[in-house]
Amino acid sequence: MKLYRSKMYPTKWFAYSRTTGWVKFPAAAGGWENREPARGIDPIDLREVPVQLAAGAGIPTSAEYPEAA
Repeated sequence: MKLYRSKMYPTKWFAYSRTTGWVKFPAAAGGWENREPARGIDPIDLREVPVQLAAGAGIPTSAEYPEAA
């Protein structure tokens, strides 16, 4: 799992894994539960950040998504 931020959408996290594909979710406690497919995003606007930054949003651990390790 890789985590991204975008200055165009400061209240959202973006994530990618082979399991989930591209998803976006609120940058808030429990936000992962409200994830949805991320469509129409421009990769130029995304910057990768450490996955641990979204721990409070409930993003899965590397145990749940082994490719994140």
